[in-house]
Amino acid sequence: MTYAAEISRANPSCFVFLVDQSSSMSDSIGGGQQRKADVVADAINRLLAELSVKCAKEEGVRDYFHVAVIGYGHAVGSAFTGPLAGRDLVPLSQVAEKPARVEKRTKKVPDGAGGLVETTTRFPVWVDPVANGATPMCRALAAAESLVSDWVSRHPDGFPPIVLNLTDGESTDGDPAGAAWGVQTHVTADGAALLFNLHVSAANAVPVTFPDTDVALPDAYARTLFGMSSLLPPHMRFYALQQGVPAGDLARGFVYNADITSLVQFLDIGTRATDLR
Repeated sequence: MTYAAEISRANPSCFVFLVDQSSSMSDSIGGGQQRKADVVADAINRLLAELSVKCAKEEGVRDYFHVAVIGYGHAVGSAFTGPLAGRDLVPLSQVAEKPARVEKRTKKVPDGAGGLVETTTRFPVWVDPVANGATPMCRALAAAESLVSDWVSRHPDGFPPIVLNLTDGESTDGDPAGAAWGVQTHVTADGAALLFNLHVSAANAVPVTFPDTDVALPDAYARTLFGMSSLLPPHMRFYALQQGVPAGDLARGFVYNADITSLVQFLDIGTRATDLR
């Protein structure tokens, strides 16, 4: 059985996030008011905070995972800011200890009487929104493959690396299919490295979530992203169904025309671990 390896401090896994930072990420998402770059950066920062809490024990945050965030736009490289700037795969305990800053954000919560009340919450930031340059997706995937290759050679029996690519546009440095396949050729005893893709859209359109065919996709670019995406492992399909998200046996880790809700679901389902010890 694949994608079932226990994840522990002695046998960790890793996440590599690829974040499109091209100029078009300054457009709004889903026909709303927020910029795509802001929504994506917030979603990754929130995920890193939640992952840190999930892996926290009495002695501190356990290094079940190592995390890299690679930005691609005017340049390709680490998107961490602050103390982690320039680093690639970072143990989760160090991620938790070293945000660039902690902001105060306001949010509305139920007041217990049927209404809402505004409250302040602490929001750690590791990644800033950036929208500048073209979309060198092939270079970004090559950078991910380099990290995945090294990780698999050092953890041959572990849960395979998961690469999550968040983009709004067509690759400007060639057909990314070959580079995507390169990522997925690296295999541990538990399975091949996983590559999931999410397309964020400026259009107010219905998202296509975890499809098992490319028939309903509107163009060659969407079908390319679908073809680049790995099948969802069984435990992720099961979790998706628990969340009310349809995911059949042949569902791919791909979302097209993502809005804010489907972006958060994508990251939640795509980073779902099997067994943490």
